[in-house]
Amino acid sequence: MSSIDKVLARIDANLDTSLDRLFDLLKIKSISTDPEFKAPCRYAAEWLAKELTEIGIEASVRDTAGHPMVVGHKKSGKPGPHVLFYGHYDVQPVDPLELWKNDPFEPSIETKDDGTKIIVARGSSDDKGQLMTFVEAARAFIAETGDLPVDVTILFEGEEESGSPSLQPFLQSHKDELSCDLALVCDTGMWDAETPAIAVMLRGMVGDEIIVRAASRDLHSGMYGGSAQNPNHIVADVIAGLHDANGKVTLPGFYDGVIEMPENVKALWETLGFSVEEFLGDVGLKYPRGENDRTPLEHLWTRPTVEVNGMWGGYQGAGSKTVIPAEAHAKFTFRLVGDQDPDKVQESFRAYVRSKIPEDCSVEFIAKDGSPALRLDFDMPALEKGKRALHDEWGKDTALIGMGGSIPIVGDFKRMLGMDTLMIGFGLEDDQIHSPNEKYNLTSFHKGIRSWARVLDELSKD
Repeated sequence: MSSIDKVLARIDANLDTSLDRLFDLLKIKSISTDPEFKAPCRYAAEWLAKELTEIGIEASVRDTAGHPMVVGHKKSGKPGPHVLFYGHYDVQPVDPLELWKNDPFEPSIETKDDGTKIIVARGSSDDKGQLMTFVEAARAFIAETGDLPVDVTILFEGEEESGSPSLQPFLQSHKDELSCDLALVCDTGMWDAETPAIAVMLRGMVGDEIIVRAASRDLHSGMYGGSAQNPNHIVADVIAGLHDANGKVTLPGFYDGVIEMPENVKALWETLGFSVEEFLGDVGLKYPRGENDRTPLEHLWTRPTVEVNGMWGGYQGAGSKTVIPAEAHAKFTFRLVGDQDPDKVQESFRAYVRSKIPEDCSVEFIAKDGSPALRLDFDMPALEKGKRALHDEWGKDTALIGMGGSIPIVGDFKRMLGMDTLMIGFGLEDDQIHSPNEKYNLTSFHKGIRSWARVLDELSKD
């Protein structure tokens, strides 16, 4: 029996004790957003450091201005890449508590109507269950072979759910310690319950807010209507002109840096069985929008967008008040792909808005922080090894997927530490993260542990 087969057998034999340890972690009320839970957050960090140390990974709790980090090392100059594994031990608040079937910090295993066994607790999927898949894989490898197949550094954060205010300063001050050849992030999901996935693209984002001002005060619409400029109309004109009849964004230079996906990747996506009807039907909609000549998955993963997130101006109370408002507001976000430059997109947007402002009116801009998109090289050796490892475990080809949102830590790893990231997770769309009755499939936990063992083994090979 090969070493990896022995490790996998150990994982299977010790699943119950792995679940016991996960349940111990899930019981800790590590809600990072609420100062009331400062002590439990620290206890979660100490618990993890202790677990890592006990299995042979030298680990310690590192203080920050907020909740502490946990850093661990197991390295001896072995061949293959030195990897940094990242997860977060903090969780979302549990409100509204009355919608939970049971205490959110008393984990349990339940059986769904279809026979699927699930772990129910706050943090079961996001992210304690996910990070413990790696810890348990490392435990099995060290117990069976005395070591890990590649050098490993571990970073567990305690503020991901509250905006990671301490993360960038920590990365900067510990750059030499944390810079590795490759990062591994588990805060993602599968394509479906049977198909593993690696996220290879994250959209970037930049935002802006505009305040359009006209008259010096709100005006009576009967006295000034038809003569005075109406900021609501100006904002509406700005919004209406952002897309053409085919759904393309009209801003000059907006598509500069947008990259077409390789045809083989598009062909792979066609095999995933994505149903836009089901996707939109879940939220009560039927008809897709966006660029008419693009597929729904392209809309979600590889095409840039502009969305109006809020707009207001004038009287907002009950009944009517016949005024022309003195000012109107709107908030916008742009999701970016490829090599789009956030600064250039914002500059183009602002030039466009200014072109819509009458001479006797003004516009103020309130900038939002921006970040570029990220993508992996499809020929990256580590990506091929990850795909192979997941295929061996799940028996299905690994889906290479995009993500419509962003994972800030991945951008930080790239820009601050110079590392690419393999984003491998085992969560599912119905895990109800951030919501009452959060769950994590027992299969996700069990096969997630086995998957990480296989990934580490593959990464060690030439």
